[in-house]
Amino acid sequence: MLHFDTDYMEGAHPLIMQRLMETNLEQTVGYGSDHYTQDAKILIAEACGLENPFIEKGYSGDIHFLVGGTQTNSTVIDSLLMRHEGVLCAETAHINVHESGAIESCGHKVLTLPSHEGKVDASEVKAYIQHFYADETYEHMVAPGMLYISYPTEYGTLYSKAELSELHAICQEAEIPLYIDGARLGYGLASPACDITLSDLPDLCDVFYIGGTKVGALFGECVVAKQGLLKHFFPLIKQHGALLAKGRLQGVQFSTLFTDNLYLKIARHAIDMAMMLKDGFVSKGYKLFLDSPTNQQFFVLPNEIMDRLSKTCTFEIWGTRGEKETTVRFVTSWATKKEDVRALIKSL
Repeated sequence: MLHFDTDYMEGAHPLIMQRLMETNLEQTVGYGSDHYTQDAKILIAEACGLENPFIEKGYSGDIHFLVGGTQTNSTVIDSLLMRHEGVLCAETAHINVHESGAIESCGHKVLTLPSHEGKVDASEVKAYIQHFYADETYEHMVAPGMLYISYPTEYGTLYSKAELSELHAICQEAEIPLYIDGARLGYGLASPACDITLSDLPDLCDVFYIGGTKVGALFGECVVAKQGLLKHFFPLIKQHGALLAKGRLQGVQFSTLFTDNLYLKIARHAIDMAMMLKDGFVSKGYKLFLDSPTNQQFFVLPNEIMDRLSKTCTFEIWGTRGEKETTVRFVTSWATKKEDVRALIKSL
């Protein structure tokens, strides 16, 4: 069976497993106070282009490790919003569609905007905020307290640097933070269509996270925030069930990912496999649902083809099954084998 369901089906990159085994019997303090976690924070601060004094301290309260993506989103959003505020996002956003109401369970409403191939439009964000405060009864409504986007989006699409700059400027004018969900950040940064680097992100948003679960780690995400923005964040992480007692497990993983540029190297492999997969489908006459430049690829398949493929290959139906044809998603990862992509294309 060939598997293209998602990008977290494998365990972890072999170098991470090796380092976990090498350090397995060491005794360290818990909750991220260990030296492996501090080393990882320094490496990530350097990769993000943060200021030297920040790095030289050897510790940052503005880089945090959490156990998973849903916990990260709910914790960050809960930290940034006041009780009467909600979070703006595209109607297709992960927090609106595939997180089982995690944000609403914390008492914050998800305020949706039209989705343009997974992205929000800056003019529509600005109009929403302006129209909200132009209403004399706005005090009776849920206020837009922040903007959430993901990079890449749920459709594998990317915001350009200009688009991110415009969104951030609108948020700054409205005095609300811009938060970027980076569950697949490595795959976005590794795409040839990307015009930003990791070191650009601190200037393009207020908070973002570097996804590990989907990009080579066993588990774990790394939140990077403007200094002092996430107040009392540590106890909030614990309240949300996102704090790992054996915090060094995350430190070891992320220090490995950010040594010798491993994070981006393995992400580029996923992009290469995705482009090979896309070219194979297109060359055989299958329609793209949209043109994604990252590791998520979407096609419109006749139902008989989809049903035949499902006997030898796993993938995801995107939405509901159509009467004659259906949109499906194929996903590559850091561990996708070239021979599996070739076998899939041959089976078409």
